[in-house]
Order: sequence, then C-alpha cells, then structure tokens
Amino acid sequence: MANRDTVSLRVFSLNCWGIRYLSKHCPQRYAMIGDMLCKEEHDIVLLQEVWSEKDYLSLKKKLASCHSFSHYFKSGVIGSGLAIFSKHRIHDAFLYRYSLNGYPYMAHHGDWFGGKAVGMAILNIGRLTAHVYVTHLHAEYCREKDSYLPHRVVQAWELQQFIRHTSAGADVVIVGGDLNMHPQDLGNRLLRAYTGLRDSYLDTAKFDGCEDGMTLIADNPFISKKEIVPFEKGIRIDYILFKGSSTVNIQCECMSTTKGSVPDHPFPYSDHEALTAELRLDPLTQTEIRSDKYMDQNCAEGKLAELVDILTEARTEVKVGLHCAERMRYTATRTGVMGLALLFLELAIAAVPWLALGAEQPFPRISFYLLGALCFAILLTTSLLYIFYTMEVKSLQGAEDQMRLAVGSLQERLRGSPVVNPHNSQRGPPEGQDPSAFDPEE
Repeated sequence: MANRDTVSLRVFSLNCWGIRYLSKHCPQRYAMIGDMLCKEEHDIVLLQEVWSEKDYLSLKKKLASCHSFSHYFKSGVIGSGLAIFSKHRIHDAFLYRYSLNGYPYMAHHGDWFGGKAVGMAILNIGRLTAHVYVTHLHAEYCREKDSYLPHRVVQAWELQQFIRHTSAGADVVIVGGDLNMHPQDLGNRLLRAYTGLRDSYLDTAKFDGCEDGMTLIADNPFISKKEIVPFEKGIRIDYILFKGSSTVNIQCECMSTTKGSVPDHPFPYSDHEALTAELRLDPLTQTEIRSDKYMDQNCAEGKLAELVDILTEARTEVKVGLHCAERMRYTATRTGVMGLALLFLELAIAAVPWLALGAEQPFPRISFYLLGALCFAILLTTSLLYIFYTMEVKSLQGAEDQMRLAVGSLQERLRGSPVVNPHNSQRGPPEGQDPSAFDPEE
C-alpha cells in the first residue's frame, strides 16, 4: 500500500555472549559489534548478554553519533544483560524481572545470578508510538531432560502478560531477544498466540541468512555440537517479533541473519547469529480500520479455541514443575530435621561427661567441633533450600492460578462467541450477555 506516511524501520537483535574473562575474545568482539553498528543504518538495536556495564558504556560512547539514545537495564547480581540503542528518543523505560529463573546452586549455568528479565522502552517514531521490548529467557541446556522447562513456560507467560498489559496504547509493538525456545515450543506458541505477535522470519517477504533462520549454528567456532544436540546443523532460538494495531499495519519486507563468519575477521560477532528485520509501518484509513475489525471478529473463535488448548498444555507443564518443587522442598525439610536430630544427639553425648558425677572422662573436642560444624552447615543449607523452594512453589502456584482463570474466561467467551456478519454490524450481543465477552481483542 502506498502512503506518504509510511515509515521504514530497521531492527537489529544480537545475543553478544559478553561474559568478561570467560567468553572468548570478548573485547575484540565488542569492538567488531560497535564498528558494524556504526556502519549499518539500524533504527533500533536490541542487545542481550551485555553483562558488564563497562562494555555497555564503551558501546554507548562508540555509537553516540548514530544511536543518540540508549538504556541499560540493571537487574540481579551481575545484571540483566539487556540494552537498547535507538535513533529515536526513548521517552520511558521499565524493567520486569521474571519470578522464576533457575536455581542458585546451579552456579555453572549462571542464569539465576543474571536476573533474567524483560526491558521495555517507549519511543516516538514520527507520529507513531512504539513499545519496544528486549528479553532473554532461561537457557535449555538439555533438550531431552529439560529441568528448566516449567521456569521457561512461566517466563513466557509473564512475558506475554507484561506485553499485553503495557502495550495497550501502542501503535507498534516490537519484541526482540534470545527466547531460548524453538519455534514450536510451548512457551513460544503461548507468547505468540496470546499477544498476536508475528515472527519476522515466518512473515518476511525476503530472507537472507542461515538455513531455516537458525541463530545457533554448528559452523560457528564458538559453538560446541553438544549444545545443539540432537540438531546437527543448528537451532533457531533468537527472534524479532512484531505487531501493529487497529490504526497501523506492519509488514516485514526483509529479514536477514549473519552466517557465522565475518569478512576480514578471524571469528564471528558472537556464539549467536545477529538478526536484522526491515519493517514497514503503514497508518490505516478509517475504512481499512473497520474492515480489519470485521476480519478479527470472524477469526476470533478459532483463536480462542487455540488459546484454550495452549493454556491447558501450559498448565499441565506448570503442574509438573510444581510437583517437583514440592518434592524437593519436602526433601530439604526431611534433611533439615535429620540434621537437627543429629545436633541434639551430639549435645546429649557432650553432656554425658558432665553428668558422670565428677568422674574424669576424656572429651574428644576436635570431633565434637567438626560434627557441630557439619550439623550447622546442614541446617543452614536446608533452611535456605526450604526458603528457595517455597518461593518457587508459590510462583508456580500463582502462575497456575492465573492460567486457570484465563482458561475459564476463554472458555466462557468461546461458548458465547457469535458469528459476526459484516452486513449486520450494528446488531448487539444477545440479551443478558456481557458485551465484553464478544470483544475479539485479547
């Protein structure tokens, strides 16, 4: 559609793998990323795993001439790793930290310390208001035995809630980041179905990049093939998602990814591939707005049925995680009680010489202190684990309760959804029915 108000927008997303002193060639790669962003004409840059604020400030200084506005989202022990650079002024920003994010004792994975979250920035692009989100979800690590799946499903649930409740007044919504989910994974389907977000790879008119849009490829020298088992060539876990509104139509004209190697450099930008989406924003006329409304109402029933199925599947997965968390909390409680009983037994043994009516008995002080330290360590560890698992149980219970309410609401709307006739648009809902039950918007 030709329109003088059409806006073109180039969006870039990359997981930088920027763990200082641990990630390979980290300073050199940040320099390469900065040089590339200076040359390319991106309007919005969404970065993940920028764990060091010094690296962010270095990029900010380097990109000052081409991306005048930026924001770094701080969270957790070492930060959220999320950053936004933009040619357009950032008027507001907000961070939401996910309630579940792995386990602190899994230090070698490190997700818990990172404070995984979603960052939001509000931009004005011409006369349009854009809500831009950047996020990074918990990693999978093992496809066959994914102990973090319930956490990632809850994160996807909280992400879609955050987007829906904060984007009501937006003309355009853009989401970019490392979701750590395959296209057909439960959390991905939940996110896209509930929010109406579209995948730039699936909706693009032109694509240039890795096969099947993969963003974690076997040919990348930073990737171990064990990380992508059982997929030989690679996986697609990084996304740029988008949607318009009732007043703006949005299309992806071109989508591209890097392909591992970088010309004139000995190694790539990161262990992940970078994504670039070229979006076209077209404001709608009043006639087009009414036409789109009729189309949305006619397909609302099918969307509701799909949502009910996805939510039911998500509830099942959350219940599995809840059962595991309750079992682990019980194990921590039982171990703590055993440690407490051991401590009392030790105190009783220590009291024997004092009750021996003055008879001198040898007292093994070293063994006593070592056993006491062991009992104290057991009590402290199990107490902390009990607190952590209680928090996990409550978060899972809260998410499951919210999903249950949502399923009930969707089923009620599904039972009451009428077939909309565009030629009889003034007809109201049946008598006695709540008009809001017929609202096609999610």
